[in-house]
Amino acid sequence: MRTEPLYTAAEMRAAEEAFEGATLELMERAGAAAAATALRRFADAERFTVWCGTGANGGDGFVVARILHEAGRAVEVVLAGPEEKVEGDAAANLERVKALGIRFAETGRSADVVVDALFGTGFRGAPRADATRHVEEINSLGAPVLSLDVPSGIDASTGEVAGPAVRADVTVTFHALKVGLAVAPGRFRAGEVEVADIGLTSGETRHARVTEEILDLVPRRKPTDNKYTAGSLLVIGGSTGYTGAPSLTAEAAMRAGAGIVTVCVPGPSSLVFEVRLLEAMSRPCPSDSEGRMTAEAADAIIEAAGRAGAVAIGPGLGRSDGTRELVRILLDRLDVPVVLDADGLWALAGHLEWVFSRDAGTVLTPHAGELGRLLGRTSVWVSAHRLDAVQGGADDVGATVLLKGADTLVAAPGRGVLVCDLGNPGLATAGTGDVLTGIVAAFLAKGMKPTEAAAAAAVAGGVAAGLAAQSHGSAGMLARDVVEALSPALSPSVEASQIAN
Repeated sequence: MRTEPLYTAAEMRAAEEAFEGATLELMERAGAAAAATALRRFADAERFTVWCGTGANGGDGFVVARILHEAGRAVEVVLAGPEEKVEGDAAANLERVKALGIRFAETGRSADVVVDALFGTGFRGAPRADATRHVEEINSLGAPVLSLDVPSGIDASTGEVAGPAVRADVTVTFHALKVGLAVAPGRFRAGEVEVADIGLTSGETRHARVTEEILDLVPRRKPTDNKYTAGSLLVIGGSTGYTGAPSLTAEAAMRAGAGIVTVCVPGPSSLVFEVRLLEAMSRPCPSDSEGRMTAEAADAIIEAAGRAGAVAIGPGLGRSDGTRELVRILLDRLDVPVVLDADGLWALAGHLEWVFSRDAGTVLTPHAGELGRLLGRTSVWVSAHRLDAVQGGADDVGATVLLKGADTLVAAPGRGVLVCDLGNPGLATAGTGDVLTGIVAAFLAKGMKPTEAAAAAAVAGGVAAGLAAQSHGSAGMLARDVVEALSPALSPSVEASQIAN
């Protein structure tokens, strides 16, 4: 399976409505699964406090409280709201808790473990004042927290956190992963996530999590290949003081399987590339007095792109009126897939029609600040609304957008979002974005479709980062460590394990 479904609140509600049995049975299964996790994860805990809202999530919590009590644990319930607001199946389970004589308390400060059952998948926005107090108190207790379905305060459909949210150590989510557990900032409140099967059938979902199996789609070199059929790539970038970025892009593309890479660079910097890039060819192009390529370089670049299967534009390119005009000309004249990153994205801001009018595929690889600039938003807004931002960017630009971050999001116009949550903190270092651009470009040069190439590249980079961390640790991992791990990451598993060891 190359992707795993990620459910929104509406999609989860549809799955529950399709269940042919009693909804009370669903609540029992959910609560029983969460209680089993609590007893397994916190086997030595003696005292549990279950914080229950007045909705269905609170009903799940009542089931948890009852089962923990029956297992011999000391249990108390904090009901976050008036009892008369508890209705339906939740009310039935509240009565069962009361019949067992389980204690109701105003707070849970004596608990070894806190169970968060305040809000479920239907929660949106920011908690009201009274709910905010409960969330903040749970976070202040200092005890491990187990959340039911999603940590309270997280939008299950987007991962957005508009106000205070519970910080869980473990989240037991029912039926399948929710979008909000895979997309930041929500994913960073969820802790370790367990999925509990409660007997629902799979439904249609818009968004999905990408698995390592997507790498099976990447064409590998065959005995019949030559350097051109294995993937021919052109990288356009570099300026005085910024020769590292295009070098990393070119090296990453080669390690990702591209057969031949050419780098178009400013004439004054060409010697740097000749020395550094032994396996790639470099082509000097006209530049200005500051060592940045200008629009006069377009003809030489178009000629160099004659046998290229894809082109990467932007790493280290520099920012000037001349580079902006060069990007415009190239997007207009190149008839092969293009990856646009870094200074290429800077040039595109305010001119989205340059991409929208292209016939060939285009992939944009922005971080939050770059996407914010394209959308006329701040980076803070993008970071808080990552799902909407990447989908809006894809729709506005008319191209595939890969939003970089701890979770990499890939969106195409009018389609759902693919989420890649592989990788490690070692990727938070200069140059890893240039590496990712090279991987995307290599996969495009091999003939992959833009969205598949972007998603597969995110996974390949994440797997390579894992291998690099095994060799170098993540504390001081460098972008070139990821480059060196790309070939093992994309090689057969037995060969990769031998190289990694």
